[in-house]
Amino acid sequence: MTARQRAQGLWLGLDTGGTFTDAVLLAGGREVIASAKALTTPWNLAFGISEAIGSVLKLLPAEAGRQDITLVSVSTTLATNAVVENRFSPVCTLLIGFDDAMVVRSGLQRPGSGGLVARVQGGHMATGEESAPLDEAAVSRAVAEHEARVEAFAVAANFSVRNPAHELRARKLIRAMTPKPVTCAHELSSKLDAPRRALTAALNARLTPQIRHLIEALSQVLAEESIDAPLMIVKGDGSLMKAQIALEYPVETILSGPAASVVGAGFLTGLRDFVVSDMGGTTTDIAVVSGGRPVISGEGALVGAWRTMVEAVDVRTSGLGGDSEVYFDRQCRLCVGPRKAMPLSLMSQKFPAALAQLRGLADLERLPSHPAQFAFRNPDRAPPAHLSSIERRVWEALVAEPRQMSEIARSGAGLDALRRLADAGLATLAAFTPSDAMHVLGRQSGWCREGAEYGARILATEERNARAARAAVSPQDMSERTYEHVVRETGRALLAASLAHDPGVQAGGRGWGELGERLIEETVAGRRFSTLLQATLALARPLVAIGAPVGAYYPEVARRLGAALSIPAHAEVCNAVGAVAGVVSQTVEILVNQPSFKVFRVHDPAGSRDYPDAEPALEHARRLSRELAMAAARRAGAADPHVETSVTERLASVGPGADYLAEAVARSTATGRPLLGDAGVVQSDKGI
Repeated sequence: MTARQRAQGLWLGLDTGGTFTDAVLLAGGREVIASAKALTTPWNLAFGISEAIGSVLKLLPAEAGRQDITLVSVSTTLATNAVVENRFSPVCTLLIGFDDAMVVRSGLQRPGSGGLVARVQGGHMATGEESAPLDEAAVSRAVAEHEARVEAFAVAANFSVRNPAHELRARKLIRAMTPKPVTCAHELSSKLDAPRRALTAALNARLTPQIRHLIEALSQVLAEESIDAPLMIVKGDGSLMKAQIALEYPVETILSGPAASVVGAGFLTGLRDFVVSDMGGTTTDIAVVSGGRPVISGEGALVGAWRTMVEAVDVRTSGLGGDSEVYFDRQCRLCVGPRKAMPLSLMSQKFPAALAQLRGLADLERLPSHPAQFAFRNPDRAPPAHLSSIERRVWEALVAEPRQMSEIARSGAGLDALRRLADAGLATLAAFTPSDAMHVLGRQSGWCREGAEYGARILATEERNARAARAAVSPQDMSERTYEHVVRETGRALLAASLAHDPGVQAGGRGWGELGERLIEETVAGRRFSTLLQATLALARPLVAIGAPVGAYYPEVARRLGAALSIPAHAEVCNAVGAVAGVVSQTVEILVNQPSFKVFRVHDPAGSRDYPDAEPALEHARRLSRELAMAAARRAGAADPHVETSVTERLASVGPGADYLAEAVARSTATGRPLLGDAGVVQSDKGI
């Protein structure tokens, strides 16, 4: 470390991915000086994080020590995975002033949504006036009835963004009766749409206990390693917030991992306009960066079946990763993903006895069902009491060592039950994956190549039997086909994600049309579109590829798409770099409208204020949005934030030349580097 780097301190970045947990150390906020990987432990993320931190600390330069670490930041898949898998803590959501249609549209009572809903009289009108008094007795009854069965509460009132008084009063009543967390919907979004705001508040409440467990585990690991530094978490828009704030607003960590990858890509390359593709073990996440800023989803983050009101990077995700399961469908077509599996090469390395099972299967002419698939119990996990009878039988058939899947699940229902146990983190599934194919082809190493080759032989025999062919293809041929499939589908995903950002060229109900589909197919296959016509599709921006597997696939992907490819140094730990390279950013919007003639109402969160003229109302809204944004940024962990303010006006006309201000929004965004430990604040000239 240089003297300047020592003065500025070390930053520790962490990322928990589907396969690996990564850790990096940045010196002075500019240079990656050490990185390490550990296998992710989905049943308890703290185990993988602890191993990754321990490994990277062993690489500290001789002149540096743990006391030089001034910032720790983590991007996490915890919230995203919980939403996708409908794996929530039980909560009660109080809906104030909602009618039947609003309750239905919120989705909070649809099958499988979980949670309890209590409807309460009250709420406000669009102008901010009370539409009905808050039924405080009903709030108290709901808490008394449900408190013992839930871990948190959410409160959503109609038009609370115009007047939050009923949400704030309900929260005060709940806190007087229970210490359990309470989420108010108006604090998560200032946009209209009470049903979606209620859903977002309910998700936030459901995620609070899980984020608390992660932060507590992280804090314990840092204490054990004698690291005393502020702990930050990446939000879905790529900015950072203090861990204590994440405890209040865990829903904002949805898409934290993909957001960190975008920030890390900009930091490592210095580019300001590019397409970034993050290929991990489970998925490929694609985003667009313009002018140094990631494109944000205008409709709110969509995760699984849930459309939230959380601002997040506009990420297009496909279930295509280095550890996606490779299999043949009913038409005997080679498929990759979307389900993730432990690679057979990794399984063989961790469990040497499993290699003998693979060898025996590879020598068979007649194979059992699901021959290349295995499963085992995850350590230190006990089954929940609510398992169905078939899930219980499958659980009892699982052991700590891998068993061939047909020995565990003997029917389609049993196989579905096994996959549900895996989704719940109780079991791990293993199968042939693209990572295995790369081991067979010698393009990846580190695990047991022999196990990968046996897996490829088993798949080849399975295909031969299904097609009644005379001979099976070689393990190398099977692996090349897997590689080609991944290259084509990656190219298709990149084209679709890029075209989706161009107005007017999005796919219609029938896709891109016959001509467009053919052009896309020939492009990703690396073939000419026509012998007489020249037609090509090519990325107009550089393609930044990050993630551990990209070196094996993306040179060919970029060649077929005519893209300038950048695989930056440390691409394999880019998310961890992005986790610590971001900034703290908080945005506040203040609405001004005219509920009646010559009454300009500023919708202050602390209470509305009326003005007889537009200009003083707008000036009050500007000042208020700036003050609240600066306060929110400092509370989220920013040091010396700067603020930018804009006002958007909507005019209405009452006749020729007679326009009046119908509505205006003052929007302020306060941004700053995180407040560090003893080394003070480091201003970085890199990153997004």
